[in-house]
Amino acid sequence: MCGRFVGFRPLEVLQQYFPIDRAMAEVTANYNVAPSQEVLAILRREDQNWLERLHWGLVPFWAKDPSIGNRLINARAETVAAKPSFRHAFRKRRCLILADGFYEWTGKKGRKQPIFITLPGEEPFAFAGLWENWRPPDKNTVSYRSCTIITTTASPSIAPIHHRMPAVLKPDAYSAWLDPRLADTQALDSLLRDRVQTEFTSRPVSREVNATRHNGPACIDPLFDQAVKTKNQPAPRSPAKPGPGK
Repeated sequence: MCGRFVGFRPLEVLQQYFPIDRAMAEVTANYNVAPSQEVLAILRREDQNWLERLHWGLVPFWAKDPSIGNRLINARAETVAAKPSFRHAFRKRRCLILADGFYEWTGKKGRKQPIFITLPGEEPFAFAGLWENWRPPDKNTVSYRSCTIITTTASPSIAPIHHRMPAVLKPDAYSAWLDPRLADTQALDSLLRDRVQTEFTSRPVSREVNATRHNGPACIDPLFDQAVKTKNQPAPRSPAKPGPGK
């Protein structure tokens, strides 16, 4: 599962790592991306790769209203080609969802520890995603564009933390994944099985990330570093006592 992630690189850095032909979206840092929020994604449109913003939580074109997106933030790689909510987008509307890392939680219920997970070199990466364009019955209302993140069985570097992980594509799979002409489900399954990143690094971070109101670089600071900073802060000085005659 992937229920929270991070994206903070500026556009000029993203352009160095990803095949972006047209940047159609404002790029802002978000250290605590949550479902229903807008995320940065690359779509294939008019034979170019467009960087756009999509709502996280897929709303299929046949849905009655956007509320279904709250239940469709992830799609399982093992069943994505067959599920009615995802199968059409899987064949026709795939995207790259850009990130710098993601969070997972481990431990006992009530005291779960958030873990920040990223690539060993901490470079930005792309989740394999699907997108849809939902048109409301009222033709005067703007269409709602949304996406979902595909997940797969955890690799050995993630398995001690969680049994699932988002499918992080290797750069050499970007072109094929974005190509709308590729509709062969076996070829697409192969990308999700053989062309995904398996090596990750992780570190515990503050439980403050549990609340989305906490959103800043401190969210991904190592927990040990945060404890040291707090310990080394000078104690607050007591107010000076008034002297005689004061």
